[in-house]
Amino acid sequence: MSTLYLTQQDSVFRKEDERFKVTFKGETLLDLPMLKVSQVVIMGRVTVTPHTVAALMERQVSLTYLTEHGRYVGRIEPAFSKNSLLRRAQYAAAFDEHRTLTLARGFVAGKLANLRVTLLRAARNTEGLDVDGAVEAIRRAERRVEGAEDLDVLRGHEGEGSAAYFGAFDQLIKADGFSFSKRIRRPPTDPVNALLSFGYALLASDIHAAVNVLGFDPYCGYLHADRYGRPSLALDLMEEFRPVMVDSVVLSCLNKRVIQPEDFLVSLGEVCSLTSEARKKFLLQYEERKQTEVRHPLFEYPATYRRCFELQARILAKVIQGEIERYEPFSVR
Repeated sequence: MSTLYLTQQDSVFRKEDERFKVTFKGETLLDLPMLKVSQVVIMGRVTVTPHTVAALMERQVSLTYLTEHGRYVGRIEPAFSKNSLLRRAQYAAAFDEHRTLTLARGFVAGKLANLRVTLLRAARNTEGLDVDGAVEAIRRAERRVEGAEDLDVLRGHEGEGSAAYFGAFDQLIKADGFSFSKRIRRPPTDPVNALLSFGYALLASDIHAAVNVLGFDPYCGYLHADRYGRPSLALDLMEEFRPVMVDSVVLSCLNKRVIQPEDFLVSLGEVCSLTSEARKKFLLQYEERKQTEVRHPLFEYPATYRRCFELQARILAKVIQGEIERYEPFSVR
């Protein structure tokens, strides 16, 4: 099963018998069996019939809404999981400062390790790339993470490593017409940041779905501070996947010329976003990456990245329920 992305503006998404159909001005754009869909992501003005929403909920398929340009709006989810024992353990860990810090260290350690490996891989494959300083700065941040004694200090070390990584990110872009100076989030004001923000929104939706399936409360996390409406746990687990999922897809799209400078729009003076056709190209690359098999570092068997999202959530569940001692982040080599 896979994620269904609906991007055609003013189209209609409906259920007919045991199939999903997407129509636009009377023309059928898509017709596929319901059993092939595990998640639906709506981007912009797409009408979903009430009967279709009910069918999605009955089959435990979440419905995520993004703006046309990829900003997260909200989601409709199936009935809350019956796994109350997991949520009790999750809340208990959240009220234990030591356990919260230990779990948060794992998320940050995984992210920093993957940032470092991303730079080292690029250096091996690109002659003349100078990322030694950034790699060493990330290594220092990794060592400091191990001794961080409160969340604010830990977040500071995570920020140091991320700043070093993004300081070298422009060197990884080989395509003419693109450059990167710093991470700009809300709103992105250049093509590279627009791609990163779009990719992170997609990844957050996928991780949110994974934790929801297991029965977690997605809004109670450990590394990210609680804030009304923020899916903190999904954002926690997302950290270690950012470089290997989204950053990798962004660089591939740029360096292989899948996406060109003319594939972007600028609105409201400085807000940069992808055209509708460019979003479709990026979504194809993102889905392909999600279905790529890698060797899971803990279980040591091949699994798609999509499967690894769920495996990491399962590892976290076993840790907070006391079945295993330590959270092992997802890391690549």
